[in-house]
Formats: sequence, structure tokens, C-alpha cells
Amino acid sequence: MVIKKRIVALDIGTKRIGVAVCDALWIGATPIKTINRKNDKVALEEIKKICNEYTTDTILIGVPYNMDGSLGFQAKNCLDFIEPLRKEYVILEQDERLSSSTAEEILRSKGKKYTKDKALVDSTAACVILTQYLEDNR
Repeated sequence: MVIKKRIVALDIGTKRIGVAVCDALWIGATPIKTINRKNDKVALEEIKKICNEYTTDTILIGVPYNMDGSLGFQAKNCLDFIEPLRKEYVILEQDERLSSSTAEEILRSKGKKYTKDKALVDSTAACVILTQYLEDNR
């Protein structure tokens, strides 16, 4: 049994940030919350608190590349948002194209009402991003 550092994953949007965390064995990911992004400084502090709570220095961000692989507005927005944390944390990047639609499919299959609860979609999308990373790096 190999114990690894936990990873906090972020699905960074312009209004909200979905957050998920993996277990120490990298077996599964769990959505934990959504952070309001009205004030980026406050949001970054909340991310630091979560990393402290889960004793990790590793953050995985989903980067929503365009379908042709280029960086669009939202991808640049994510990278700019996380930049202040690069000195304190290991920042990993995962291509997250279609993670929100995958999250919606998961929630639909579980019978969850998500259309009016975008925070639920965001935290589930963070979980999707983290799960894909774990599968690719086991």
C-alpha cells in the first residue's frame, strides 16, 4: 500500500470554483465544496485553508482548452487566477474539456436535480477532473 499526498482539485469558473480532494491512496475523489469567486483574494485564501485542512501542497487545476488545443479566455483566466499560489504549492494542470457536461451526466444518472444548483455541478466537475488525473497517473 503506497500512501501519497492528497491532491486538492479545482474547477475554476468566473463565478464559482468547484473543489474536490482525493484520498491518500489515490483510489477515489470526493467533491467537497464550491467557493464563491466574487473576490479572488478571499477565494485564494479559502483554497489555502482547504489545502491546510487536507495537509497537502499539491493543487490540480482543470484547464479548459479549446477543442483545437489552444488556450481560450477561460483557460487563461484559470491560469491567471492560480498564479499567486505557484510559489507556495505544486500546481498540476489537467485538460478539463467537457468536464462540466460529464459532471451533469453523472448527476443525471444519480437522479440529482442539478439544473438550478450550479455549485453541485462545479464541485462534481472538480471531482471528474481529479478522477481523470488519478487514472492517468496511477
